[in-house]
Amino acid sequence: MSKQKNLSDIRMQIDALDEKIQALINERAQCAQVVAEIKQASGEKVNFYRPEREADILRTVQDRNKGPLSNEEIARLFREIISACLALEEVLKIAFLGPEGTFTQAAALKHFGHSVETVPLTAIDEVFREVDSGSAHYGVVPVENSTEGVVNHTLDMFLHSDLKICGEVELRIHHHFLSVVQSVDEITKIYSHQQSLGQCRRWLDSHLPHAERIAVSSNAEAAMLAANETGAAAIASDTAAEIYKLNTLFANIEDEPNNTTRFLIIGKQLVESSQSDKTSLLISADNKTGALQSLLMPLSQNGISLTRIESRPSRRGMWDYVFFVDIEGHVNDPAVIKALADLEKETSLFKVLGSYPRAVL
Repeated sequence: MSKQKNLSDIRMQIDALDEKIQALINERAQCAQVVAEIKQASGEKVNFYRPEREADILRTVQDRNKGPLSNEEIARLFREIISACLALEEVLKIAFLGPEGTFTQAAALKHFGHSVETVPLTAIDEVFREVDSGSAHYGVVPVENSTEGVVNHTLDMFLHSDLKICGEVELRIHHHFLSVVQSVDEITKIYSHQQSLGQCRRWLDSHLPHAERIAVSSNAEAAMLAANETGAAAIASDTAAEIYKLNTLFANIEDEPNNTTRFLIIGKQLVESSQSDKTSLLISADNKTGALQSLLMPLSQNGISLTRIESRPSRRGMWDYVFFVDIEGHVNDPAVIKALADLEKETSLFKVLGSYPRAVL
């Protein structure tokens, strides 16, 4: 009897807490509406979405978290509250590499929450064009994977685009082996994105060495194709399995358990500094001895940490390369200002792609 009473008491306590939580969420939403009114009254161009503000809120939420919910889970809950409140000010339109069910869409929803309108497009360059034309507020594109390396098409787009990097998302990638059939013995061909085929190469070599592997533009397209072909399979997400009504023959077939893809948020907005930032650069120097060292020296001399460097053909001449560089800090930090001023003197091409908050769990 006492156990039943205790259970009843706890449920009543939960109901009372739910009521308080609901009231506080609505109070927060009312504050968001007031913020929108203040911004609109200024008469200036308004950016309702503030990447640095959201990142700082989520980091503060994680810093004060004492459990039992994990930091990642508590951040996810607050991100959805922020997303719903922002939608009262303006519903953001987010372009992504489609179709529906891609990991890029999952990254968009992780970063912006579900109170946005996501717009699937068939290619990375289309995402850039959609944002550049103003048809979408922001775009989400993959840039690198921890197993397979960089997505060259994304890097190449920055050579000719004036769009800025406004944020980044890191997403743990779990690949599933999907098909309309029930037995793997019936599979003769496998569709997936080239990156995913690479991320699952050892598993495929072991389990289906003779099946044809066909690279397509996205994992969601692979799922769509597999849904309409007997004897075909796709490597894709659980979301794609649900959308295209496929059986999951094997789950989590990625070769590396910590397989993670980094995505970039692209837009026209210059982002203010947050608690923890990155700056991305596009630089080049004349093709001569010590050219790369001359580019890196100003960063080292000013105490700026280099977190990534990738080279791509510049297409300006044979064996001429540009470098995509990520550094710690914001373009308005004094040490970064000094380092970039020194660096620009050593370059034949210098372009700041954006300063933005580091990815939050």
